[in-house]
Parts: sequence; structure tokens; C-alpha cells
Amino acid sequence: MPEDAQKLRVVVAEDNYLVREGTRRLLEDSGEIEVLATVGTADELLDAVVRLRPDAAITDIRMPPTMHMEGIEAAHRIRESHPRVGVVVLSQHADQAYAFELLKNGTAGLAYLLKERVGDLDDLVDALCEVVAGRSVIDPQVVEVLVASRARLADSPVSGLTPRELDVLREMAQGKANGGIASALFLSESAVEKHVHSIFSKLGLSEEPQLHRRVAAVLAYLRDPRVVAREGGGATAV
Repeated sequence: MPEDAQKLRVVVAEDNYLVREGTRRLLEDSGEIEVLATVGTADELLDAVVRLRPDAAITDIRMPPTMHMEGIEAAHRIRESHPRVGVVVLSQHADQAYAFELLKNGTAGLAYLLKERVGDLDDLVDALCEVVAGRSVIDPQVVEVLVASRARLADSPVSGLTPRELDVLREMAQGKANGGIASALFLSESAVEKHVHSIFSKLGLSEEPQLHRRVAAVLAYLRDPRVVAREGGGATAV
């Protein structure tokens, strides 16, 4: 970078002190980044963005207090309230559920990188430049996971069901009989019965006994990639 070029102004959010300070040192050693602040929580990140008006923010996905998706939620709030601030989100794993959650409202100004990229300073600096310019960056390993998920989704027998049939199957997966499904979805029992028969037919279960068909249909639903992504692999049938 030429000496008279303006450095990118960045804030870093990471709950682990050593990782946080290590990232700060790496960025500053590049000569292209000025780290305005390093913080340990999502709330501190949001406060730093308001106070310091950086060009970009770097945040871990899992942050205190719940260590769930505070970093993603902070990224959404930053992009909504400060659209000129780009956000690079770092993850320990190539997780499709996190990627979908981060990018569900649009990709502009957002990057999803694996934490291992922090060690490759050029990749990290390039990602910061891209999000500041309003573009997006997705780690190649994350792209591979998303493509594989899309392929599995296209092959899933559940993909041929209508939205209403999916609603019925979702209630069925909670162990509800037709009467309970009808009550939950504000449908008549006869309408639910028609949807159930259609589900069995589309899933190729028309020749099985009634109970076996319901179990098989629920298993097909729980194996669908959309359900796995939403439930984090922890969905169970009743």
C-alpha cells in the first residue's frame, strides 16, 4: 500500500483474548489496516461501531452470553443501521446453517470466512476490502458445503411436496394425529386426510400399512437437508 493511501479502519470482536489480540497484531502488521478497537462481546461490538464509525468489523459467530449466533445477529444489525460498514464473520467450521442465517437477507457487504483464514493475512485483508466495497466473500470450503447441500436437497423426496403438505408433515413429525394436525393448521380433518394421502403417494409409501407410512414419512422429513440445517441435526420424531 502506498504511504499516502488511507488505511481501512476496523473493529474486531472475539471473546478469546489471545485470538483477539493475535488478530489485531496481524492486521496492524499488514500496514493496510488500522484497528480502532478490540472487544469481547457482540454488545461491545455494536457500541464500537456506533462510536468509532469504522469501515469494517470482524466478528466471531459465537459470542457471549449464549455462545450461539450473536456475531451473526450483530452483523445483521450493523448492516441494517450502518450500511457503509462491511462485516467479516469468522467461523470455526464450514456450517451451512450459519451461512444461510448470515446471508438470508442479502449478501452485500458480508463475508463468511473460516477462522483458519486469519493466518492467511492476504485473504483476510482482501475480504475486508471486498465488504467495504459492498461486495461479498464466502470461504471456498463453505461454498463446497452449500453446493453439496443443494445437491442433497434436489435429491430429497420431500422436495416434491407442496408448502401445505410440508406443514402437515411437520405437524406429523411432532407426533400429532390427523385431528391434532387439523387443529394446529386450522384445517378440516378431511382436508388433512387428503394431504396425508398425497404425502404418502409422493413419498412412494402408498402400499405400506398406515402406521408404517406415517413413520416412514416422518423419517423422510427428518432426513431432509432443510430440516437438518434448521434443527442442527438434533430433530427427533415422536
